[in-house]
Amino acid sequence: MAMTDLPTSAFDYDLPEELIAQQPLPNRGDSRLLVLRKDSGQIEHRRFFDVGDLLHPGDLLVVNDTRVTARRLFGHRPTGAKCEVLLLDAPARDGDAWVTRAIVKPAKRLRPGELILFSDHLLASVVDAEEGGFRTLRLEGPNVLAAVEQHGFVPLPPYITRDTRDDARYQTVYARHGGSAAAPTAGLHFTQDLLANLKAKGVAVARVTLDVGLDTFRPISAERLTDHPMHGERCRIGPETVQAIEQAKGRIIAVGTTSVRTLESFASGHRRVTAGEQVSRLFISPGYAFQVVDGMFTNFHMPRTTMLAMLAAMVGRDRLMAAYEEAVRHRYRFLSFGDGMVII
Repeated sequence: MAMTDLPTSAFDYDLPEELIAQQPLPNRGDSRLLVLRKDSGQIEHRRFFDVGDLLHPGDLLVVNDTRVTARRLFGHRPTGAKCEVLLLDAPARDGDAWVTRAIVKPAKRLRPGELILFSDHLLASVVDAEEGGFRTLRLEGPNVLAAVEQHGFVPLPPYITRDTRDDARYQTVYARHGGSAAAPTAGLHFTQDLLANLKAKGVAVARVTLDVGLDTFRPISAERLTDHPMHGERCRIGPETVQAIEQAKGRIIAVGTTSVRTLESFASGHRRVTAGEQVSRLFISPGYAFQVVDGMFTNFHMPRTTMLAMLAAMVGRDRLMAAYEEAVRHRYRFLSFGDGMVII
């Protein structure tokens, strides 16, 4: 499983700004789907609603059922100076108030003891400070949870320039367990009807949970892959999924890089995983030998990211970058609200 010591520049490519999708299509399944064949590098251009043609009875889809619970709030200090807060966790009760962890801007101004006013019904005080703009906040008001929902925005990735309080399209239809700051976007294309049709065909669906962190979107800053410090993300696998993997007769196909990372983090042998919970810092890059996953659905990712390194580990760096060139040439929609890709 030794990592190949590639330069980060090997995962750079030219992404035209106009190809970054700013909003989802009206219907989830209408997205385009680039099919990349692992064995030959052959590329096919399909629609996501055709996915039933690509999956076979006995295949097992593994989805990440995390739900985005983070909220972005805009407020001001008592001086009137504006500030921004990203609540990373749902507020937890602490006596008469609620406490949560957050990232704040401007971090240098928001030290312990500072107040942040969001509305007449919601304020926060800074309790503790960490490096990188992280803060522990104490939220107060007559109904904190309702006020956060009322005034908070969905924390869309920084390359999406619009804000919205309607977060339904930034959640998968199977989202269940709250705890993520970002959505596992490869699953955004699936509809309940599509999943029902796959199950009727004999394709099984199993769940894992990985709480997606903000570091997911940050490009690799190190010049070489081996120097990149992988961020940790909490993930869980239950006994039902362990059993589903043991009984799978066809291919095990993960929906998204987060599902891949979870399955491989709990791998106990060829097509075997253990149940449990852990903080995974697994960095999958070229040279990695997959133990569980045979294929994967994914979206098109930013240049120089850990997700590209993972995809290259599965299909090869040259084939992957050729597929990305093809996607740019055919004007696919990129990133979270964009089109999909399947390596199979």
